[in-house]
Order: sequence, then structure tokens, then C-alpha cells
Amino acid sequence: MRNPFAPYGRIFAVPGARSFSFAGWLARVPMSSMGLGSVLMVAGESGSYGLAGAVSGTLALAFAVGSPQWARGMDRLGQGRVLAVSAAVYLVVGLTFVGVVVGGAPLWSWFVLAALTGASGANVGAAVRARWAHALPGADARQTAFAFESVVDEVVFVVGPPTITFLAALIAPPAGFVVGLLVGIAGTVWLSRQTATQPPVHRAAPGSGRSATSVLSPALLVVAVAYLAVGTVFGAMDVVVVAFAQEQGQPVMAGVALAAYAAGSLVAGLVYGILTLPGSLLARFVGCGLLFALATQTLFLVGSVPVLVVAVFLAGLTIAPVLVSGMSLVESRVSRSALNEGLTWTSTGLTLGVTAGAAVAGAAVDAWGGQQAFLVPAVGAAAAGLLALLGGLLVRRPAPAAEPAGLDEVSRTP
Repeated sequence: MRNPFAPYGRIFAVPGARSFSFAGWLARVPMSSMGLGSVLMVAGESGSYGLAGAVSGTLALAFAVGSPQWARGMDRLGQGRVLAVSAAVYLVVGLTFVGVVVGGAPLWSWFVLAALTGASGANVGAAVRARWAHALPGADARQTAFAFESVVDEVVFVVGPPTITFLAALIAPPAGFVVGLLVGIAGTVWLSRQTATQPPVHRAAPGSGRSATSVLSPALLVVAVAYLAVGTVFGAMDVVVVAFAQEQGQPVMAGVALAAYAAGSLVAGLVYGILTLPGSLLARFVGCGLLFALATQTLFLVGSVPVLVVAVFLAGLTIAPVLVSGMSLVESRVSRSALNEGLTWTSTGLTLGVTAGAAVAGAAVDAWGGQQAFLVPAVGAAAAGLLALLGGLLVRRPAPAAEPAGLDEVSRTP
């Protein structure tokens, strides 16, 4: 009997794939621990959740701005060198941030160090996907690899938050932040030393240097803007689900519901990675964006916690497909000389969206209550689907002849 998961075995038969993927797994721990860890640390030291949210938001926004700059460096100098520098800066600045909070330094220094900490982090998820794109010649194999990486993201978000919370409660408020930081740095250093699997540096011809915005192709902009709306859904869900569970007198079930949301994406990611889908990469992205929009409207049916768990699981089934299809589209349309940066910009859209979504959802909960605040993620998902559709109409023409060589015809089809 044919093994349906054989495509995963084939991609991990690539020399070095297991090592760089697992290193990237560890390096992405801060993705799920820095925000929550900083909230627990600042709230624990100051007693103010408002201050904690502001500091955490500063960290997230700084990461969104800083990570594309690290990615540009990877494209120009190679991943190994840049990741090693990023890890060193991240360690020093991150521990200094902990020091000023625990030491009771002036509040302005908390925000300054939070911003520097966020700006010091490279987007390792994009770096790992760039390695897969370099290692795998076929579009179907790259789809499988990108789907697996989406599963890694979900596992990080399922395991990270409860672990960070446990450490902060059991040891001290800063413990979760520090452990997440150190694990992430260890993974980043390990990945930086694997130079044999890093994408080659594509030197620009003399006098033809790239500007800071030249990588922002129409396809990348469409995906990044749509992901901004997708991110608002993610940020809003964290806030609204917790508020609704508390209103229902079952606060513990918030964790169960959020885990179900991530589990739906995990399952869909594994399945999406082994499917042979019809149509172009652009058509898949538009279709997945519309499915994401429709599935999230089930939140309007939520009236109890059991219904919530079912609804978010079903909505979660559309997360990995919309993320994988968007990353695959960007990978197929961006120059190999800007691959790290192009993939990073898509994640930047998500990060900014998460920050905005959490803020808007918090205000909605205060004004309307938890159940009515499900309007925020529902509208955000509808906007994501609409943006994907409109964007697909704008970039439906074939990519220019300068598109990176070595891609399958399938990945070039408009």
C-alpha cells in the first residue's frame, strides 16, 4: 500500500535537511515565547498588564521592522555570517532587557531595550524556507517542505506558550522569557554553522545594487498585504477567545480552544504538503484565501465553549493552506538574490497584523464583550479573502522573464 506521507520522506532524504530543519525549529522558539514572556515578566515586576502589553507591542513592531534588514544581509553576505551576528546581538540585548526590567530601571529604558531586542532577531523561519527552496528543484517538493515548516510553526505555538507560562509561575516572572531567548539563540547558532546547506550568495553586478524596496514585487506585496489581514485574525483570536472563555466561567478552556485552532492548522499543513493540486500557485493562493475567509465566519455561530472549540478547529484547517500557498507564490516570483528578504517580508505583514488585531480586539472586548468581539477576527478574515482575490486579479499576468531560473513551469503559470 502506498504511503501517503512518502513526500515528507523524500524531502528529508536531502543531505543536511534534517539538521537545518530541526535547528530552525529550535531557533523559532522565541517566535512564540518573546511576546508572552515579556508580558509575564513586565506584569510580574510592575503589576501592570497595560504596561506589559505596550512593552510587548514595542518588541513585536521592532522585530517587524528589523527582520527584513537581517534578511537583506543574508542575501548579500550569506546566512551563516549574518545569523551568527544576529544571535550574538540578540543574546546581549535580550539579557540587558531582562536586567533593566528586573532591576527597576526607568520605564523609558524598558521600551528602548524592548525595541532593540525585537530589532535584533532574524526571521529564522524565512531562512529555513530559503534553504528548502535552494535544496529542492521541484515545485511539489517545495510545497511539501513549506507545509512541513508551517506545521513546525504550529507546534512551536502549541508547546511554547504553556511552557513559558509554567516556567514564569514555577521559577520567576522572567524565567520564561530567558529560557525562550536562550533556546532560540542556541538554535540560531547551530543553523549558522550549517553553511553547506545555505543558499548561495548572488552577487549583484557593479552599479546595479538593489534599493530597499526593489524586492517588493507585485506578487510579494499582494501576499504581504493579505497576510496583514490574516495576522489581525491571529492577534484577535488570542484576545477574544480568552475573554469569551472567562465570560462563560471556563477560563481554562481558552487554552483548549487555542490549541484546537493550532491543531486544525497542523493537520491541514500535513495534508496540504502531500496533495497534488490543480491550477497555478496564484490560483491556489486566491482559493485558499477565500476558504480562510469563509471558514472564519463560523465564529458568528459561537454561543458556548464546546461550539467554540469545534468552530476554531474548522477555521484552523484553513490556516496552513493560506500560509503555505502565499509563501510558495512569493518564492516562485522573487529573485534568488533576494529570497531571504522576500520571504521575510511576508512574515512582517503577519507580525504587524497580529499586533493590530490584538489591540483592536482588546478594545472590542471592553466595548461589546467577548462574544460580540468575534466580529473582529471574522471581519479580518473577510478582508484577507477580499485582498487575496483583488490582488490575484492584479498579478494574474505571467512573471517577467527575469524570474529566477530553475523553477518548474507549474510555479510560473499565472
